[in-house]
Amino acid sequence: MELKKGYKQAEVGVIPMDWDVKNLLDNFTLKARIGWQGLTTEEYLSTGDYGLVTGTDFRDGYIDWDNCVYVEKIRYVQDKNIQLKVNDVLVTKDGTIGKVAFVNKLPNPTTLNSGIFVVRPKNPNIDERFFYYILMSSYFDIFLSSITAGSTITHLYQKDFSTFNFILPPRSEQNAIAQVLSDTDLYIKSLQKLIEKKKSIKQGAMQDLLKPKDGWETKTLGEMADIFRGGSPRPIESFLTLSSDGINWIKIGDVKKNAKYIESTEEKIKVEGLSRSRFVNVGDFLLSNSMSFGRPYILKTNGCIHDGWLVIQNYKKNFDRDFLYYILGSEFVIKQYKALASGSSVLNLNKEIVKNVLINFPKSLVEQERIATILSDIDLQILGLVEKLKKSKEIKLGMMQNLLTGKIRLI
Repeated sequence: MELKKGYKQAEVGVIPMDWDVKNLLDNFTLKARIGWQGLTTEEYLSTGDYGLVTGTDFRDGYIDWDNCVYVEKIRYVQDKNIQLKVNDVLVTKDGTIGKVAFVNKLPNPTTLNSGIFVVRPKNPNIDERFFYYILMSSYFDIFLSSITAGSTITHLYQKDFSTFNFILPPRSEQNAIAQVLSDTDLYIKSLQKLIEKKKSIKQGAMQDLLKPKDGWETKTLGEMADIFRGGSPRPIESFLTLSSDGINWIKIGDVKKNAKYIESTEEKIKVEGLSRSRFVNVGDFLLSNSMSFGRPYILKTNGCIHDGWLVIQNYKKNFDRDFLYYILGSEFVIKQYKALASGSSVLNLNKEIVKNVLINFPKSLVEQERIATILSDIDLQILGLVEKLKKSKEIKLGMMQNLLTGKIRLI
């Protein structure tokens, strides 16, 4: 294939003519803590002279002081111990290798444990933040895959890491790329903070709106609805079918992360399996016996459930659907589940536990709907922000792919 004018073929792929490929060892110093072995997490203290960074402190690729734990009176030895600096790039070398973080701010003296490399440029023409994005890109992923292929390596050796070759645009272009990606990261971080704030608002609203008021009633859920356990035709493999007239077979795997509804299923069972299972309808509530302990899901499809599910039916005379959803997911109800299920090595729900849970509720369905509408509006705001966050992360990945290969030039 003929190369586009102004581009060349390099060992890392096609790159602009004025970009170079450099070796890590030739352009960086790699430092790791030597000695101070055997310190366990139980020995970490809440106060001390030096903060401690570990691989678990990496938060979305950054190290901020608020994410660090502290260790008391770590004294530095000239050639063996390391004090971190702002703009250091960190890479985990033990356990989950290749996790990367950029030291964004360190208002207090900080050190690190022995499972992390500190990567510092000795070439003045390298922008540290630009190199951080190189390590967050597919370039580094491909490199790690090449040195761990077919193995169970849990340690990144300096001799291997030193062989990493990376692209290097002119300094002005490095700065521009790093700035664009940093701005994108700041926007992503602002969305994450806003999502957490909205979740906190929702939690407070639930505590306030679902707190029993004058005139509210208190009854067991079993008095207000029917609760049944599912059933499994066995062996299930004999009842699965690809036929269009099969009945939806609802499994925990059909639940999307943080979902409110179950909308579709991957599998169906034969009609003959109906007599050995439990048929459920759109609008019914499902609770898992063990997974996602106590979390309610609302059905948007009909089907059959196995014995790992409980179903709540025939509630509509007493409850607005969305009000019941928020009540079932409230801390008040979850605490009851845990108390009633205590004494077992594994927390499991059963029909009797769910039937005996106390529910506080206004008798007026109009009042229930009003409360549910307020909480649903907050959930919609959170969902909108989560979708925006997902899209922003996808855009960032696309930007990295284009900017770090030179497909899009900023200079």
